[in-house]
Amino acid sequence: MVNPANRRKFNVIIVGSGLAGASAAASLAEQGYNVECFCYQDSPRRAHSVAAQGGINAAKNYRNDGDSIYRLFYDTVKGGDYRAREANVYRLAQVSVNIIDQCVAQGVPFAREYGGLLDNRSFGGAQVSRTFYARGQTGQQLLLGAYQALERQIGLGAVKMYPRTEMLDLVVVNGRARGIVVRDMVTGEVRSHAGDAVVLATGGYSNVYYLSTNAKGCNATAIWRAYKRGAFFANPCFTQIHPTCIPPSGEHQSKLTLMSESLRNDGRIWVPRQKDDNRNPNQIPEADRYYYLEERYPAFGNLVPRDIASRAAKRVVDDGHGVGPLKNGVYLDFADAIKRLGKKVIQERYGNLFDIYKSITGEDAYEIPMRIYPALHYTMGGLWVDYNLMSTIPGLFVAGEANFSDHGANRLGASALMQGLADGYFILPYTLGNYLASTKQDKIETSHVAFKETEAEVAQRINRLLSIKGKRTVSELHRELGQVMWDNCGMGRTEASLKQALARLPEIKAEFWENINVPGESHDLNQSLEMAGRVADFIELSELLCLDALHRNESCGGHFREEYQTEEGEAMRDDENFAYVAAWQFSGDNSAPILNKEPLEFEYVKLSQRSYK
Repeated sequence: MVNPANRRKFNVIIVGSGLAGASAAASLAEQGYNVECFCYQDSPRRAHSVAAQGGINAAKNYRNDGDSIYRLFYDTVKGGDYRAREANVYRLAQVSVNIIDQCVAQGVPFAREYGGLLDNRSFGGAQVSRTFYARGQTGQQLLLGAYQALERQIGLGAVKMYPRTEMLDLVVVNGRARGIVVRDMVTGEVRSHAGDAVVLATGGYSNVYYLSTNAKGCNATAIWRAYKRGAFFANPCFTQIHPTCIPPSGEHQSKLTLMSESLRNDGRIWVPRQKDDNRNPNQIPEADRYYYLEERYPAFGNLVPRDIASRAAKRVVDDGHGVGPLKNGVYLDFADAIKRLGKKVIQERYGNLFDIYKSITGEDAYEIPMRIYPALHYTMGGLWVDYNLMSTIPGLFVAGEANFSDHGANRLGASALMQGLADGYFILPYTLGNYLASTKQDKIETSHVAFKETEAEVAQRINRLLSIKGKRTVSELHRELGQVMWDNCGMGRTEASLKQALARLPEIKAEFWENINVPGESHDLNQSLEMAGRVADFIELSELLCLDALHRNESCGGHFREEYQTEEGEAMRDDENFAYVAAWQFSGDNSAPILNKEPLEFEYVKLSQRSYK
């Protein structure tokens, strides 16, 4: 414990102001710590957490349908294909019930039933209704609650906010995280900030695939820099494919748009039984429709976990049953729900999602089925952390999607918001304080030699990017990288495809550093420079991701090695040889990373083959 009077003596640096970062900054500041919070957006309100649509899980059992803390814990461990740490997941389930109360007290406008009680809906991988939601914009409403708490502390002077500022490196002094080096994205100034602890809450790395549901600004630079300073990177190959995205419409696209998993509550997923069926979907009779999830998984139907729903969609499209102009989608049909409940009810539940879909495709999903297809979404891998959310670098804490801790090989829907807020509101305020209370360290200033050396390295990297003056654009090479990753390490992976990627990635890296063209100057607003630095890190991360996928000779969750599957096409784990966290340690730019293993022991959940039938 840190005495309240002593807390003002400590400075905490928080990088990221989404749900995890904003909630942590607000909570720590309210406790009395001095907090500096950094984000690359123009406001914390612009963090990518706003994009989460469907809801947030909590074991409240308001529906009296048998939910409990243990059932949420069990569903999460099973949904992650038994590749998560039991202790962390159980704590997450425990804390979930407090998150809802916290957010209601902040004024988050959760949906309510007619009598005024909070409403719930179902999500994939669960047979109970435990997902609280605010129409189709839950992430935005939860972020506004955390943002208000953060702004209050900014107004009180407890938090100093640095928008439009990007972290470019971590400063380690005597083996401990003591600060960061940042670049002002408006003026181009490179400067340092010192603290007693650093928290990274910078989200995931799905943009390594170029086409993903992530905002274009989402990047891996903060966690990658920390990895190269000594933080272990855990399970990088555990990437999630979300089954309900709008299919790509052509080569021109630079990102994909997510349609919330909540739509699977009322929408039925199907494809024509006849291959290359070009009829209007409304003219295809029931007998000619293949409701493949309902037929293959009768117990869960359209609400199977994301990895299973995604692979099933890929299977039917690959077999020639795809729909749409490019034959690259499946139907998500609301006709039965509209007939049963009425259009007004569907509008109340999902109206803004239908509006988004119409804006992008020009189609009215109330009249004709939506077209969806899987896309890269969330990353379960991230920096390794212990139970206290501290990385292998003492004083460096990692929260939310940036760490690996809670979801195993597949995240259940509506659990990302839960983890981000759990880490920020209810875990870090205790564990970070414990670190500060039990660690004696000298006060440090940015004039320290370690800060100056790190600043010099950052400046050298920036100057190198600007000096190449080649012929290839950043976006061009990023797209090329993404295609290699999607083709060889996407929904399906094989030993041959991964080796092919690992042979191709060094060529892309060499092409980048020899032929990239970054226009403009460093001492100015320069988005090309920003993207170049991020893509350089993506290229290196891609190699680690493929190496991790190659070493894991099993299928589990979102990591589907095609050599390891059951007769029915499901993921086949190898618990005897791979029931561990793969934590990779940087050993130099020209050396192979070192594999460290954290054994996963299951005391409360029995290891078994996942079945949702």
